[in-house]
Amino acid sequence: MNLRTERQQRVRETVADIMELMHGQAPSRELLRKASARLQRLADDSHLFPLADFPPPAPDSGTTSQRYQLSEQPDRQFALYVNTIIPGKTTKPHNHGTWAVIVALSGEELNRIYRRTDDGSQPGRATLEQVDQVVVRPGHPIEFMPDDIHSIHVDGEQTVRHLHFYGRALETLTDRVGFDTDKGTVHNYNSNFMRPTVGSDMPAAQ
Repeated sequence: MNLRTERQQRVRETVADIMELMHGQAPSRELLRKASARLQRLADDSHLFPLADFPPPAPDSGTTSQRYQLSEQPDRQFALYVNTIIPGKTTKPHNHGTWAVIVALSGEELNRIYRRTDDGSQPGRATLEQVDQVVVRPGHPIEFMPDDIHSIHVDGEQTVRHLHFYGRALETLTDRVGFDTDKGTVHNYNSNFMRPTVGSDMPAAQ
C-alpha cells in the first residue's frame, strides 16, 4: 500500500469513528474532547502527512498558510483539512460558526482566547477581552464550540502543520465573524479574512 492510499484509508476510518461518536448529538466540550482524542491518534502517525505532500505557501505567494482538504461528506459536513503554516502567520480574532477540533502534527501555534464584552446591539461594533492563551503543539490539541473566539500567532522558525476538523466545510460558513480589536469593529470573516482551500487529498469520485 502506498503512502497516499494508506493516508486516505486512515482518514476514512478516523472520520467514520468521529461521525459515529457525534451522531445525533449536539456538540459539547466533553464530546469535542473525545473527538479530539480520536483525531490525535491519526496525528500521532505524522509520517502520513509529510511536508512534501502538503507544502507551505511559496515565498512570493503573499500568504503564510495553505489548507488542503482530506475529507468532506456529500452534505459538506465533517470536513477535515491539513493546514500548513509558516512563521509570521497571525489572524484577527474570529469564531468558526461550527465546532472545531485542531490537532498538531508539528510545530507550535499560540492561540489567544477571547470573550465578547459588548452586548451586540451596535451593528458592526464589538469589544473583546482576552481570557486565556493556549499553545497548540503535538500532543496538545484545542477544541472550539461554534461561538468561541480565538486568534492565531506563529512565531519562531518552524513550519507548523495541523489537522483541522470542522462540523461543516469552511467555505460554507457564511456567517463567521472576525474582530478588529484596535478599531472595535466586527466583519464577516470568510469574505474579509479567510483564503480558500488550495488543494485536496480526497480520492477521486468513482
